[in-house]
Amino acid sequence: MEKIEIKPCAGDKDLQLTAKLANVIWHEYFPFLLTKEQIDYMVDKFCSFEAMKDYEKHHNYHYFMVYVSEELVGYIALGHEETRLFLSKLYLKKEARGHRYASQMFDFIKAHAKKYQYDTIYLTCNKHNTHSIQVYEKLGFHVVDEDVTDIGQGYVMDDVIMEYDL
Repeated sequence: MEKIEIKPCAGDKDLQLTAKLANVIWHEYFPFLLTKEQIDYMVDKFCSFEAMKDYEKHHNYHYFMVYVSEELVGYIALGHEETRLFLSKLYLKKEARGHRYASQMFDFIKAHAKKYQYDTIYLTCNKHNTHSIQVYEKLGFHVVDEDVTDIGQGYVMDDVIMEYDL
């Protein structure tokens, strides 16, 4: 198994690259679950450069770039909250999936959580995204709740909330 390298986004250039990658990943992964219009809307609202800048500034988010052999293949977004760490994004390009990189990414996330003295990592995942839910369960997450969130333009996020106890 090839080892990944994870680097923090350090400035606008890194965030711009990450936002471009997010656009690619969302459009290649989510058509089985969401319409193109909803993907476009969610990328703009949550994963555009402007959104990422806002999340860093106002929501205490940290973004990380994931490399394999110096190629940017994925990204992580972590939201620092008062009592637990929010795993907002853990995404890989299509060709990087299935190589156990997500496990390496999660090891990084656990180390990050411990560094900041969190006892719990949590995430939200579309309740119809059974593959991702299975991956998270394999990593040790468990479903603790469900939530439906209105995100505007007539769209909702219909999610399970999953937690991992450190």
